[in-house]
Amino acid sequence: MKFALRCSLMINLFYLTIFMSHPISAQAPATDFVFGDALPDAPELAYRGNHKVGVRTLDFVNKNQIDILNTKDGKEARYDRPLKVEVWYPAVPAKNEAKELIRYDEVLGIAGDPKRPLIPFSFYGRATRDLKAVTTEGAFPLVVVSHGYVGSRYLMTYLTEHLASKGYVVVAVDHTESTFKDAAGFQSTLLNRSKDILFIINELANITQQKKHFLKGIVDVEHTAIIGYSMGGYGALNAAGAGYTESAVNFFAGMTGGSKALASRASQNELYVQSADPRIKAVVAFAPWGMVQGVWDTETLKGLKVPTFFIAGSQDDISGYENGIKAIFEGAVNADRYLLTYANARHNVAPNPPPAEALKPGLHIDEYYRYAEPSWDQRRMNNINQHFVSAFLGIHLKEEKSFVKYLEGQENSNKETWPGFVPRSSTGLKLLHAKAKE
Repeated sequence: MKFALRCSLMINLFYLTIFMSHPISAQAPATDFVFGDALPDAPELAYRGNHKVGVRTLDFVNKNQIDILNTKDGKEARYDRPLKVEVWYPAVPAKNEAKELIRYDEVLGIAGDPKRPLIPFSFYGRATRDLKAVTTEGAFPLVVVSHGYVGSRYLMTYLTEHLASKGYVVVAVDHTESTFKDAAGFQSTLLNRSKDILFIINELANITQQKKHFLKGIVDVEHTAIIGYSMGGYGALNAAGAGYTESAVNFFAGMTGGSKALASRASQNELYVQSADPRIKAVVAFAPWGMVQGVWDTETLKGLKVPTFFIAGSQDDISGYENGIKAIFEGAVNADRYLLTYANARHNVAPNPPPAEALKPGLHIDEYYRYAEPSWDQRRMNNINQHFVSAFLGIHLKEEKSFVKYLEGQENSNKETWPGFVPRSSTGLKLLHAKAKE
């Protein structure tokens, strides 16, 4: 009996030691599911590419910008606007490294909101910090990723890592005054979102020419795509040619004490029209915000001429669907465009799944609904997004003609399994395609 008791205690101690070494938290081992991993029914292009993924953090400063939050009584304030970015890139594997596993540090909550205090948490991805970039394959297309309001550069790591593994340099921006940690007045996001995106494209063009920079020679800025979610989609479409309406400019003036600063990004501004950036070859817009609010109309949307892939939930209650995202798709008549719709989904068609910390009782429900989608498994949506974004960018940035078949499925996925999908797995989706008129 004593021997049995002693054995039982030893066994319990053994498992307790293992538990303490691998607590149930962000300290998950690499064999566990990590955001972005392919589920058994993942479509074909949701599987990782051949490249190891490196990741680094960079800091930029866009000098002498309008400080709209401190512009008052017609007196325009200025400041040097900092922008932190995360860069994922094809990398040379480290010696003796068997696993790719990186910890990202993030927060729940919103800065300045007493009902939603900042709560640090961590989660893991499949990349390795500070690896040497691959320099033997020429330059890789650039992808700039813009989060929503509020959000962060880590909101879509399932997609940023995935694209880097397939031969892209992916740069996700922390938009100042628009992140969980520094959320401020919405007018800053309205003014700065597209300007931030274009600034980062220019900065990447500059640093890839620097002799000792780790990105030297490996970024093909001439083949750039923008991926934007919600307010990121708002900025991405404007950066690509969809100028804002006069009513949007007037609305902005009303909320900023008369400032016409948004006019610099309006479709009627000749300088805006002339500033079209030919390096931008494609846009992916997840649930872009603004159409319902009058940011665009059928005339201003004609300025969008870049191939665009829209992704939406049919029940989006933030950006709107019929009068929102679908209306943008229908109005952008000069762009070759697609609209992928998740049946019954709401707004959260783009983010990572909710972290474990967001499941804890007592938290504000929006800590969970910042990420979660009520009608879909977020991991499943992530895989579908990986598949279609890989196909779309492969076609327009890499001329992967074989990928066209993945965008030629039946309009309604319930009728027939779409190309690249596991049999019976493509239900609940709708894919529309409209060619450019020009």
